[in-house]
Amino acid sequence: MDDRERIAANRELWQRWTALHVPSDFYDAEGFIADPSARPFDRIVGELVGDVRGMRALHLQCHFGMDTVRLALRGAEATGLDFSSEAIAAARELSARMGVPVTFIEGDVTDPPAELPEGVFDLVFTSYGTISWFPDLGPWARTIASRLAPGGAFKIADSHPTTWIFDDEAEDPTLRVRYSYFMREALPWDEHGSYAVPLDEHIGTSHSWQHTFEDIIGALTGAGLVIEELREFPLLAWKYTPGMVEREPGLFGLPDDQPEVPLMFTLTARKPR
Repeated sequence: MDDRERIAANRELWQRWTALHVPSDFYDAEGFIADPSARPFDRIVGELVGDVRGMRALHLQCHFGMDTVRLALRGAEATGLDFSSEAIAAARELSARMGVPVTFIEGDVTDPPAELPEGVFDLVFTSYGTISWFPDLGPWARTIASRLAPGGAFKIADSHPTTWIFDDEAEDPTLRVRYSYFMREALPWDEHGSYAVPLDEHIGTSHSWQHTFEDIIGALTGAGLVIEELREFPLLAWKYTPGMVEREPGLFGLPDDQPEVPLMFTLTARKPR
């Protein structure tokens, strides 16, 4: 199987996952529709995004659009992009039910459709479980740079590259190194349900790729962006290992008897004027 076949398999998996995720307790879309103020961005992403009033914002890998709608509720003119037709259909239904105008476009981040305008967005944003779906970050970074307006900013929150080295399936709460930080080959995962809706049923195989900080920063600077800020956190927006505990609403860390390690990062990069 080559990378194109792996990406096609991932797309098919996300098609199936959308049907699981929209009605799930994990996302609680109905609760979000009823009272979006009760389901805001978590603290770290909220601080990263900041004041977006009046901005044109592009949300990459938007899934079924909850964070894209959150950007719109903060005052942005928001656009979401995702490669799953099922997710885009669900996103459009979500924004329509909420009466929040958002543009949703189906397309691959690494080969975006012509209808996604170039050079107009003040903010390009992505978060949580995004870059591991790309075998090569170069095309991803070039899409970001080409869609940003001069002076616009790219902002990302995601798991720290270091988390990839640990065994996330071990019941023992002590972290144990399982994978190489510099691994380049794709990792296949048998998916029983999804991260949001665990099931006994095997519904497909996902394929993911590790990226070091050298890869991430090198791709963005190679596309002409300037790194403005990089932050690291001993917290993560999901329970990565069974032993992790919730430290604050929606954010998890290691137990008290373990030393802190970086679990998440945020980064801001800007397109020169």
